Amino acid sequence: MFSLRFDPRAIEFWASRFPDGPTALRIMNEIAPRTRARGYLDKADFLTICEWNSTRPRKLYRANAPDFVREITRAAFATKHERVRIEVLMLLKGVSMATASVLLHFCSTDPYPILDVNSLWSLQAAPPRKYDFDFWWQYVQVTRKLAKQARVDMRTLDRALWQYAQENQ
Repeated sequence: MFSLRFDPRAIEFWASRFPDGPTALRIMNEIAPRTRARGYLDKADFLTICEWNSTRPRKLYRANAPDFVREITRAAFATKHERVRIEVLMLLKGVSMATASVLLHFCSTDPYPILDVNSLWSLQAAPPRKYDFDFWWQYVQVTRKLAKQARVDMRTLDRALWQYAQENQ
């Protein structure tokens, strides 16, 4: 079901072409380390990450109470149960499985890919009509194995998958 469309030795090349903007750099260099250290997202950091990913549900993201954001993200980042980890994040207004994957990608201490149609294309995987846990978990396992074999971190692999699709679809 998943098969990389390009030579894995080119992962770093494709990742280097990914245009990390100032918000992505702020997320990686400030928000993610701060969140990992304290074990949860505050509402401001939650909004920054979610709005970087997609601005369409902005009103929904903003409708989440600060204490709810804190407690939901604390639970998601603390649990070892993978299904709970992804699905509890979807209790937050505006957070789909794809957005939850972004929160885990940047803020979890474990490696997670971003669930994105472009990245799936680079792995020759058609997105299902509706994402579910089984599909997401298979995607996580495939990307973790690929990153380990290629000796790159998940952020590098994720950037490569997205960029390759952008330039070759």
